[in-house]
Amino acid sequence: MLQTEIVQPISNALMEELGMTWHTDSDGTPYILNEIIPVTPDEAEAYYTAANELYAMYVEAAQYVIDQELFPALDIPFNLVTQIKRSWERDDLHLYGRFDLAGGIDGLPIKLIEFNADTPTSLFETAVLQWALLKANGMDEASQFNNLYAAIQKNFQRLLTGEDAPENFAHYYQYQNILFSSLAGLAEDERTTRFLQQMASDAGFQTDYCYMNEAAFSEQQGIFNPQHTRFDYWFKLYPWEDIALQTDGITGILDDISRQQTCTILNPAYTLLFQSKGIMKILYELFPDSPYLLETRTEPLQGKKQVIKTMFGREGANTTILDANGRVLKSLGGEYDNYHKVYQAFAEFPQDREGRSYQAGVFYAWEACGLGFRRGWDILDDMSKFVSHRIL
Repeated sequence: MLQTEIVQPISNALMEELGMTWHTDSDGTPYILNEIIPVTPDEAEAYYTAANELYAMYVEAAQYVIDQELFPALDIPFNLVTQIKRSWERDDLHLYGRFDLAGGIDGLPIKLIEFNADTPTSLFETAVLQWALLKANGMDEASQFNNLYAAIQKNFQRLLTGEDAPENFAHYYQYQNILFSSLAGLAEDERTTRFLQQMASDAGFQTDYCYMNEAAFSEQQGIFNPQHTRFDYWFKLYPWEDIALQTDGITGILDDISRQQTCTILNPAYTLLFQSKGIMKILYELFPDSPYLLETRTEPLQGKKQVIKTMFGREGANTTILDANGRVLKSLGGEYDNYHKVYQAFAEFPQDREGRSYQAGVFYAWEACGLGFRRGWDILDDMSKFVSHRIL
């Protein structure tokens, strides 16, 4: 049974000073808990190894999907296939993603739940807030699996250096610039995007930010901010599968921009292959002996406790847990029921004495680079809490 360490909380005023305004959930309870999960060095190393090995498997699985033209099996929109293939063949850089994992602490084995590869959040909490919580409580703030800021900053530099060392960025930089965008009215998305902008600026790029509806797009010339500055790169914290549903022609315009290489889009379109939960069926078929993978299929598992998920979906929406006899134990509705489903064997999560579950999130940027936890109940939804960690 998991037992956390209770510490003094960071005040809301300090969090707002740091730039975090979504510190309180809609029910008035804190989103950032004043608790810390103790993690041993061996456990931290195991998370690092698992994420690195899983990413390598995802790369192999994505190549298999492309080679076998399995896009419909992953619910990949047809109008993104060309762009996905092009970004993959061009080896556009995957800036960052986050693996959600069961186990890893309290004696439980690490199991892959899913990979948030396209638009992962919890970035600011993992990189800054848990560091600040240790520091505010007089603990060693370096005693964490958390070099997330530096890792993503180096990945920005790799946009230009490629396989060369990121430290050689200055030799490649010729005033290339990056535009960052998110939807207006979403404080968490905007802060996350501006945080990434800060990393890119520290990496040495010229940067700017505008809301999604303020950016301008030209098939021939690329992507512009409201001041008509053209940008070499565009980061959008907006899901590719939602872009595919737009009726304003933006998908075709972005395809033309990609084809003519007037702007490179981050994260690249191929991350939608990683994002689709359908790829976990492919992973299980390619790597049936992996200790990290749960049996995952597109039809119900026989005689096993299992979780039903939609190919695309976020924050636990449209998730159902069945017992071994097929009876519903827990179910959440949502807006993603139009997608096909996968059936994944149930994984045990570390739990505290109140029966709350803890899910690890391991960020990946070139390599595994940061650990944080979410706490919830049977299904982690949009009311789950962020829990910090420290290495003993």
